[in-house]
Amino acid sequence: MPSVYDSERLAASYAFDRPPVHQRILESARLERPLRRALDVGCGAGVSTAALAPLAHQVIGLEPVPAMLAHRRSVAPSARFVIGAAERLPFAAESFDLVAAAGSLNYTDLAAALAEVARVLTPDGICLVYDFSKGRSALTGDALAAWFESFEQRFPSPPGWRPTAVHDAPLAGTGLSLLDHTDLDIPVPMTLDDYLRYVLGEVGVDSAIARGNDSAERAREWCRRTLAEVFKDGEVTVVFHGCLTTLVPTGGSRPAAG
Repeated sequence: MPSVYDSERLAASYAFDRPPVHQRILESARLERPLRRALDVGCGAGVSTAALAPLAHQVIGLEPVPAMLAHRRSVAPSARFVIGAAERLPFAAESFDLVAAAGSLNYTDLAAALAEVARVLTPDGICLVYDFSKGRSALTGDALAAWFESFEQRFPSPPGWRPTAVHDAPLAGTGLSLLDHTDLDIPVPMTLDDYLRYVLGEVGVDSAIARGNDSAERAREWCRRTLAEVFKDGEVTVVFHGCLTTLVPTGGSRPAAG
């Protein structure tokens, strides 16, 4: 992963200031539960790992950047965490009933990562690959979308991330087959303070601070001042556009999409 994630500030923001989107996407999968073991690949601060807790007796989060796990015990106290890469999962074959990856395969060698997922899944296991957009738009009106354009001009995302549409990716040779793909919108009511905490944790802000192009205080002041008009009526329902791809082991007990 890009070195921008090696950040105490970013780890804290991801741990405590992200909106409750992970669990709502996972709920849409309607999995039979409880499963025996679940793995969260590229777990970041552990928020996505915590969202797996209702689905499995044992949950393990795997993260390549140690700094991101600084608050893991507060975020997901019942989970176990391991440092490692998606392309080289440090687990035995057929050891997980569920593997999830939330916005993390965008940084990997996708074919290698999916092959490793197939290796560690049980024959009747399932893989959930999901992601969701930044909170750039509101349920009604265009004010937040216009503001977010100016935000991204001031705090552009660092290089390294690329979109990964797993449902359109060539899966031949990975050991996985497509079962389902769905797009979904997650509306989250947020106050100005809620949104301010969230947006100040975006990687573009952290990168600008790390480079010395801005300070945390100036970034906060600019965001609060320019967001005041957007949140003038109090709460805004922010929409996070998400997608969920379900993969299963090729030749396993679950039928793949035709």
